[in-house]
Amino acid sequence: MGKKVRKESETPCKETIEPLPVEGKTPATVVLLLRSPEEDILVKACEAIHTFAEKGDESKVSLLGLGALEPLCQLITHNNKLVRRNAFMALGSMATNDDVKGALKKIDVIPSIIDKLSFDEDMVVHEFATLCLACLSVDFICKVQIFDNKGLPCLIQLLSSPDPDVKKNSLEIIFNLVQDYQSRLAVHELGGIPPLLELLKSDFPVIQHLALKTLQNVTTDKETRNTFREEQGFEKLMDILSSVDFSDLHTEALKVLTNCVSDSESLQLIHKGGGLTRLMEFVLTPNMPEIQSSAVKCIARVSQSSENRKLLHEQNVEKVLVELLSVADVSVKAATCQAVSAMSLHLASKDSFRDLGGVPAIVQLLNNESLVLREAATQALFNLTHSNQLNALEAYEAGGHEILVQQLCGSCPKMVANSAATLGNMAGQEAIRCSILSHGAIQALVEPLKSTDTQVLVTSSQCLAMLVCDTEARAELQSAGGLLPLVNLLRSSHKQVLHNACMAINVCASDEHTAVEMCKFGALEMLQEINQSLNRRNSFSELAMLSLLNTNLSVKYSLTGHLASTDTIRDGFYDVGKACAGRRTLTLEELSNQPVNQHRPIIAVNTAIEETADVPEEKQSNPLETETSSKGDRRTSRREKKKQDDNPAQPVSPAGKPWKRMEDVSLQLLVKEAKEAILPLNDEREQYAALARLVSEAMGGAVEQKKLHEFPWVLHLSQLKFQLQSNVVPIGLISKGIYYHRALLFKCLADCIGLTCTLERGEYNRAWNEVLLFSRDPSTKGRPSQPCRYIVDLMHQPGSLLTANTPAAVQYQTI
Repeated sequence: MGKKVRKESETPCKETIEPLPVEGKTPATVVLLLRSPEEDILVKACEAIHTFAEKGDESKVSLLGLGALEPLCQLITHNNKLVRRNAFMALGSMATNDDVKGALKKIDVIPSIIDKLSFDEDMVVHEFATLCLACLSVDFICKVQIFDNKGLPCLIQLLSSPDPDVKKNSLEIIFNLVQDYQSRLAVHELGGIPPLLELLKSDFPVIQHLALKTLQNVTTDKETRNTFREEQGFEKLMDILSSVDFSDLHTEALKVLTNCVSDSESLQLIHKGGGLTRLMEFVLTPNMPEIQSSAVKCIARVSQSSENRKLLHEQNVEKVLVELLSVADVSVKAATCQAVSAMSLHLASKDSFRDLGGVPAIVQLLNNESLVLREAATQALFNLTHSNQLNALEAYEAGGHEILVQQLCGSCPKMVANSAATLGNMAGQEAIRCSILSHGAIQALVEPLKSTDTQVLVTSSQCLAMLVCDTEARAELQSAGGLLPLVNLLRSSHKQVLHNACMAINVCASDEHTAVEMCKFGALEMLQEINQSLNRRNSFSELAMLSLLNTNLSVKYSLTGHLASTDTIRDGFYDVGKACAGRRTLTLEELSNQPVNQHRPIIAVNTAIEETADVPEEKQSNPLETETSSKGDRRTSRREKKKQDDNPAQPVSPAGKPWKRMEDVSLQLLVKEAKEAILPLNDEREQYAALARLVSEAMGGAVEQKKLHEFPWVLHLSQLKFQLQSNVVPIGLISKGIYYHRALLFKCLADCIGLTCTLERGEYNRAWNEVLLFSRDPSTKGRPSQPCRYIVDLMHQPGSLLTANTPAAVQYQTI
């Protein structure tokens, strides 16, 4: 190694051992000398290794391969101070290499190093011991070992060392340790704040930077901030910020400041000392963009507290921020948007930003090329327009809505989420909503509804709920393929996504065609499952299901077995029977296209008159051609129907034609007869009774209870299905109907002529209608009486009104 070391050897002329110079020709030889019992040789060997290691990483790796590490780790605890010092120098030099560092982690050397950090130890030992620990402390396991072996107290003491290298190394170790919460608290408890603040005065920038970075970590703790404030930490930071000579420290100083003013108590004390005013002045002082950006971020952090927002508002911070929106640097503008966003949570600040022209200024930033700036601008606009119609109008007049719609197609999830949320805020005003829709918002929202980002799903579904308030928007959503992804959101486990999806579905369900389409995608089944779950159901899930059912009465009757008096049966209604739990109710078209089966027929309602223009005469016939041949007279044609239905003809359904509902001429005639014969009656009771008799006559007349089993309704329905070659049977063709056929026909005719009644499904083919009438009680002497519910008898004594819950009514409802 080119270094002479002394070696003791015997001489014939002296009794004492004289050191002799020995030339170490190779590193291997010197590494072997590390195991010598001679202290002088150890001193020289360690010194030689230190010198060789300083030559570079190749030398360090070479020494590692020669096995120098293990004996050096032993020699740092040697009794001889000079041996210890040189051993630490050699070990510290080698430890800066990654390979050596990896090998050191496998040796339990940290306790030995920490043991030599006491003040009575040589300063050179402190320097290279802390250098070793600084290299090791980047590793999590080593940090734990340093902490567990009481390294922090020693390191905090060494912050006051007269040697700058010791300070720097100790500070670096502490900085690495305080990345963890436990060490951050320990630094405060061990009195580490005063020496850290003292290091801000250091003549060495690297020490000042490390001290500020360490303070940034430890001041995230409230108790530490209190101590920091008591030690005049804020004043020392402001001294740094006020000095041009310390401009390289401004960024780190502002980050520490951000922590220290985040709670209202600290900010109030700082404000009383004039610190807040100084901070505002500093923000507006032309500076390096990075520093100015950090200063604005400090304000944004301060604004997280409602008390702080109020105080900042009193200091007219809005004026400062609006001015910063026009600076050239993108990072400053992005940070300013974040501060505007935070301050906008204060109601008075929203008005201030509008009065100062802040809303149009932020809208302009939406066109910037910087994705970070556009994201921050959309967030600011969202908070500015939230529950503030004037700001929403301001953003609209500045053209913000058009740009936001375009940004819905962006690739940045946060920007898409913010844009959707802002559009949702703006859509509360009809004029703005119409303009948003005109720029293709519905189409643009379809892809966000398929996103995997939770926040995008939350805001896009909420925005959609605000936009689909009119029929055209709902039709556009359907044609754009948006209903399926909307319904799929019902599978989400995220509460807010699920809540908003239910809200949007509830709005969409006000349109019957849209409701039917959503049911095709399984919306009802999913909503049923949601409403049965204690954890997933919400305020809108039940409402969404009810809305879907109210615009799809066929499914509502199938699922609930009940139609209210306000539920009006219209053309296209069908009774498929009681729904099976968890199974989707098929549409009438889907049921019509199924092969004829042995199950109960589906009873369909259609009073519409078929259009005959441009249709060949032979294709204009009723599904039962014989029925339409004798409809000249209303009463006669209905009576002829009973005879002709015993031998119905097969319907004509040309191949290749679009599916359409079967025409039901008999039902049309029944509606016409009901209007002509029942509406003129003055007594409401008589109207219901007459309608009941009309239904009974159309469905086979009265049937005695004891002869009910002889009534051939099952055979009759089977014949109709066979002749029609369809599982769907128009209700007007049924001439032998039982309870559930008659109750449905009664409800249908009542709805057509303006009478009100319910439709209730029972067990075993039972169904009935309830009507609400005022009782005829002579004791009231003409005064209004309480209304009473009645069951209408359609089967045994047609026209009789059975008081609900009486034995007669219960008998009618059950077997």
